Amino acid sequence: MEHFFSLLVRSIFVDNMIFAFFLGMCSFLAVSKNVKTALGLGAAVIFVQLITLPVNYLLQTKVLAPLGLDFLSFILFIAVIAGIVQLVEMVVEKFSPSLYASLGIFLPLIAVNCAIMGGSLFMQQRIGMDPADTQAIACFGDSVAFALGSGIGWALAIVCLAAIREKLEYADVPKPLKGVGITFITVGLMALAFQCFSGLSI
Repeated sequence: MEHFFSLLVRSIFVDNMIFAFFLGMCSFLAVSKNVKTALGLGAAVIFVQLITLPVNYLLQTKVLAPLGLDFLSFILFIAVIAGIVQLVEMVVEKFSPSLYASLGIFLPLIAVNCAIMGGSLFMQQRIGMDPADTQAIACFGDSVAFALGSGIGWALAIVCLAAIREKLEYADVPKPLKGVGITFITVGLMALAFQCFSGLSI
């Protein structure tokens, strides 16, 4: 249980997909203009990570590794991610058409969001690590913790940026920095702030 909690917290704050690895930056920058849309996309990313990563863990440990088919992992991981994203897209369209419209093309693009694929590939790398290592993924429960943490970390990053960008609309930003310029500066400062968690040990 301690390792589960450690892996969860570490994947949210220390190994944050956005601020540590800069994965999923395209949708992170494009959909972070208001908090409501950012929350919707963040929830979708958490859900997709929470389903696809444990499924890919089972594929890797129960099918690919025992049969010596590790070279197929990339293709199978993408297929699982694409299938789950399609399901999420249909659910959001049915139950929240306004959110579906505001997310636009970025909802189906979760299928090719490098943060989602990166989570599965990082999981694959960490399976063979020493179980005593705080980053190791040694069982199904660890894969769930890593999935939940990496999804929450990504969602936390996009919601925080969206909240800041909403406030910046009313700020006296110098004209040359308005829009993308001040957004990049904000993301850089947020990444520096998250570096404070790099020495966190649980």
